[in-house]
Amino acid sequence: MAEDSDQESKTEEPSEKKIRDAIEKGNLPFSKELSILASFVAILVFTVFLAQDSILDLGGFLSGFLDRPEEWPIATAQDVATLYRMVLVEIAKSIGGVLVLLMAAGLAASALQNMPRLVLDRIQPKASRISLREGWKRLFGVQGFVEFAKSLGKLGFTAMFVALAMNGIVRQLLSGMITQPIEFTAVIKEAATHILVAITLVMTAIAGADLFWSRFKWRRDLRMTRQEVKDEFKQTDGDPIIKSRMRSLARDRARRRMIQAVPRATLIIANPTHFSIALRYVREETAAPIVVAKGQDLLALKIREIAAEHDIPVFEDVALARSMYKQVSVDSMIPSQFYQAVAELVRIVYREKAAPASDKAAH
Repeated sequence: MAEDSDQESKTEEPSEKKIRDAIEKGNLPFSKELSILASFVAILVFTVFLAQDSILDLGGFLSGFLDRPEEWPIATAQDVATLYRMVLVEIAKSIGGVLVLLMAAGLAASALQNMPRLVLDRIQPKASRISLREGWKRLFGVQGFVEFAKSLGKLGFTAMFVALAMNGIVRQLLSGMITQPIEFTAVIKEAATHILVAITLVMTAIAGADLFWSRFKWRRDLRMTRQEVKDEFKQTDGDPIIKSRMRSLARDRARRRMIQAVPRATLIIANPTHFSIALRYVREETAAPIVVAKGQDLLALKIREIAAEHDIPVFEDVALARSMYKQVSVDSMIPSQFYQAVAELVRIVYREKAAPASDKAAH
């Protein structure tokens, strides 16, 4: 019950990080039925292409062994060991092909599902693997019942298809028993091929269904609760409260830096109370005026206050201030569409600065 309620609370699809962590820990979807299907395919290939020759070679060796026993002395232990090795070599030659095919099929089935990887976490000892409670859950949980149902399904379908395949084969086997051994071998091969084809067809259907189920269950087990999604978001992207605080600190630093730069400004363009833009223009420094600070409301008033303290000219132009505030960036040159309007203001500033010097020269 607890497992079902916990599963019901996992309503969110697994995140990319959750899937990546599961793969790194070796938690991958795997269908055992696909490996079994690969084994039957390997046996079928061996039966069709190699079995008859292997059986005839082994039969020839054993018939010679039985027909001429005097050629195989067993007077000493060395003779027995030699005979034993010869028999094992012949048997290995006969079944070596099917063993190689079985190993290749097993590796191919595993590689097709998931690429092989070394996961140390999978081989580390865990108490849950020897726990009676966990074992009981595995046997009588949802997965245990699914495995039991699959076993019954395999047994039933296989028995039905084998029965259909055997229909008519019994008569062939009985008639083949009165033929020569080589001909009877062909009859046995045909009967075995029919049975293996039937089993392979059944296993193909079962493996396809199991492959779909294993991947569906794997993704379902990786589902997350909403709290897990929030916690993961905090771990990967940071706590929203902390991020908000960091953005606030960054804005404060930017404001302080702008306020410190206002005394270097050449002029201020302002909307009486809402906007202020501080510009610096020195012919030897830049080709166009630079925005050293800009502000709105209280910050705009602060910029004007500092400008008054440092005798920086303030030009009130509602339309120009509003338009520039939206389009300019601090520490950047003003856009070209403002060149003419700002140039007029800069000429006024330079003319007012030059006026006292010219008056002194006149005197």
